[in-house]
Order: sequence, then structure tokens, then C-alpha cells
Amino acid sequence: MHPWLHLKTITRHKLLVMHYCFRIGLYKQGLLHDLSKYSPVEFLVGCKYYQGDRSPNNAEREETGLSLSWLHHKGRNRHHYEYWIDYVPGDDRIINGVPMPRKYIAEMVMDRISASRNYLGDKYDQTQPLQYFLKGKEKLWFIHPETSRELEGLLRILNDHGEEVLISYIKNVYLKGRKYNKKRNVEKSTCTTYR
Repeated sequence: MHPWLHLKTITRHKLLVMHYCFRIGLYKQGLLHDLSKYSPVEFLVGCKYYQGDRSPNNAEREETGLSLSWLHHKGRNRHHYEYWIDYVPGDDRIINGVPMPRKYIAEMVMDRISASRNYLGDKYDQTQPLQYFLKGKEKLWFIHPETSRELEGLLRILNDHGEEVLISYIKNVYLKGRKYNKKRNVEKSTCTTYR
């Protein structure tokens, strides 16, 4: 059991996400991000399976065949695309992903940056959140295609242009519901370029 190390890890992650969410104007989401990690069902699993360089949920899953901590977490945190799965009438798969609101996609991007920074430490660079997404993308049949496109697009901005451009784009364009003109690579209403 590593309660102190796990507490430090989840708190460092929460504070990083809060910092990023505040920068893009998502104050409430920044404050409430991942509070369920402090609940007994998630916290005790984190203490038991703590490793420091990856999620304890993966170790729980490897040992028991499922992660009760993850099932609890994804059902309470809207910044995970797994939260947005529902029965879809007329769909071949019966259950499928539904579109995520942009504010939760934005929080998910901040979460991915923070998790990468937290687990990788000094080895982190701006390409890793996109690499992590692309590594598992083909297996994500349950993520809504629109959500997948938007998530990948935001991670590509991070990958190609860095955090400052990404944060500016999310705050000033994406969260305001504006559309990005891919053909001209120009945001229509402000003419801000992202090259």
C-alpha cells in the first residue's frame, strides 16, 4: 500500500488539470475535476496498485480482470468519452458513443496533457498525448466519430504548434462554438491563423 505516494500523484494531477482548465476558462470543471479519485472505491485501489508511472487501474485490471475503480470513475466524470455511451436506437451495435459537449472534450485534452506530464515527468513533450491517442484509436469503436475527430484535431494542434497555441485556440475559438476552416487553415470569424 502506498497511500501517501498515491495521494501526491492524484493531487498533483488534479492541480495540473485545474491550472489548464482555468487557462481556458473552465473554472468549475477545473475545481471539480477528478474528485471521485478521493472516494474510497477509487482511492483504496489507487493505494493498493500504485506504481507511479501509469494508472493503478491498469494493474487492478491485470490482476482481477476488471477495474472497479475505473468503472466508478468513468461513470462520474464527463471528461471521459466512456461516460458518453448509451443505447442508440437503430444502430447496429445497440450501444455506441454519443457526441460529447465541447467543454468536456476540452477538459479531456487538459486531462491528457496533465496525465502525460504527471506520469512522464521530465520525459514529457507535446507529441505524447497525440501518440497515446493514436496508439489505441483503432480499438475505440465506442467513441462517437465527431468526438474522435475533435479530440484528435485538438491533440494535433498541441503536437504541431504547442501548448500556447492550443490553449489560445480552445479558449478563443473552440469553446465559443466557432468552426475551423481546414481548407484555408483560418478561423472564419477572427481570421487567426494556426500554421
